[in-house]
Amino acid sequence: MSTAVPTAPMRAAQTSFSIIVAVSVCHMLNDIMQSLLTSLYPLLKDNYALDFVQIGLLTMAFQVTASLLQPVVGLVTDRWPMPLSLPLGMGSTFFGLIFLAYAHSFPVLVLGACLIGFGSAVFHPESSRVARAASGGRHGLAQSLFQVGGNTGTAIGPLLAAFIVLPFGQSSVAWFSVIALLGMVILVWVGRWYAGERIRTAHHGPVSRTLPLPGGRVAWALFILVLLTTTKNVYMSSIGSYFTFYTIERFGLSVQEAQLMLFLFLGASAAGVFLGGPIGDRFGARFVIWFSILGVIPFAMLLPYADLFWTGVLTVVIGLIFSSAFSAIVVFAQELVPGRVGLIAGVFFGFAFGAGGLGAAALGVFADSHGIAFVYRICSYLPLLGILTVFLPRIPAR
Repeated sequence: MSTAVPTAPMRAAQTSFSIIVAVSVCHMLNDIMQSLLTSLYPLLKDNYALDFVQIGLLTMAFQVTASLLQPVVGLVTDRWPMPLSLPLGMGSTFFGLIFLAYAHSFPVLVLGACLIGFGSAVFHPESSRVARAASGGRHGLAQSLFQVGGNTGTAIGPLLAAFIVLPFGQSSVAWFSVIALLGMVILVWVGRWYAGERIRTAHHGPVSRTLPLPGGRVAWALFILVLLTTTKNVYMSSIGSYFTFYTIERFGLSVQEAQLMLFLFLGASAAGVFLGGPIGDRFGARFVIWFSILGVIPFAMLLPYADLFWTGVLTVVIGLIFSSAFSAIVVFAQELVPGRVGLIAGVFFGFAFGAGGLGAAALGVFADSHGIAFVYRICSYLPLLGILTVFLPRIPAR
C-alpha cells in the first residue's frame, strides 16, 4: 500500500471551487449590505442630526453584536455543525435593511444595526468552516477567496450608496433586501452540500485536536494574533467610519467624491486579502503576517500629512498591504488550535471586529472633541503594535 503524501496538484483536484466561490459570493452579498450602514453615515448624520459619538455607537452596535455572538456560534457549531443556519443569518440581515430604510428615530437605526450584526454572527463561523471543508488542503487559498468576497462587498457598498442611496434617499436601502433573498437561495444549496459532505466523510473519524505546541505557547500566540487583528480592525474602522468626513473636511470633497476615495481603500483591501492567501500557502502564514503588519507602518505614519493625491496613493498601498494578513492570521490560528474552525472564525471575525467597533466609538469621542484630523494622527501609530509579531512561534509540520 502506498503511503506517499499527496502532491499539490492532487490536493487541488479535491478542492471544491464551486462551493468556495458560492460562499465567497454570499460573503460579498453579506458585506455589501453591511457596508451600506457605514456608507450611509453622512446621510444619517444629516437626517437625524447625529454627532460623531452617535455615529461611533452605530458602528459599535453592529460590530459588538457580531463580536459577542460569533465566538458563541463558532463554539456551538464546532460541536453541532448547523450548515442550514446560514440562510437564517442572511434573513436577519434582510430585516436589518428594512429597519434602516424606514427608521423614524436613532434607536430604530441601532436596532437595524444589531440585526445586521446578528446576521454576521451567524454567517461567518459556519461559512468559514464550509470554505475550509471545500479547500482540499489549500487552506490559505480557500480562506482568501472566501474573505475576498467580503472585502469586495465592503468596497462595492460605498459605490452603491453614492450612486443609488444618496440620490434616491434612505428608503432606497430597502431595495437591497433583494440581495439578501438571493444570498438565502445560494446558502440553502451550500448548506445541503456541506450536510452531504459531512455524511461522506463521517468514516474518517473526528479531527485530531492535539495542540502542535505547549498550551501556554498556543495561548500566548493566540493573544498576539487577536491583538494584531484588533489593532488592524481599529485602524480599518477609522477608515471605514470616518474617512469620508476626513476627506470632506480636509480637502473639500463632495460626499460622492469622498465615497470614491473610500472605494480606493476598500478595493485595495480586497486585492490584498486575495493575494495574502496563496502567498501564505507558498511561503507560510507567518511570513505573510510579518510582511503585512510591519510593512504598513511607514505608509500609515505618512497618511495624516499627505496632500489629496498622496492620500489616494497611500490609502491604496495601506489597504493592499494591511489586508493581506487577515486570511493568514485565521489560517495560522486554525493550525494552532486544530479542530476548532468555528471557534477561531468566531473569535477573529467576531471578537476582534467587535473590538474594532469599540475603537471606532472611542475615536468618535476624540473626533468630536479634537477634530477628525487628530483621530488620523493617533491612528497612524497603531500599526507600531505589529512589532509583537516577533513573538509568534513557528508551528511544527504535522
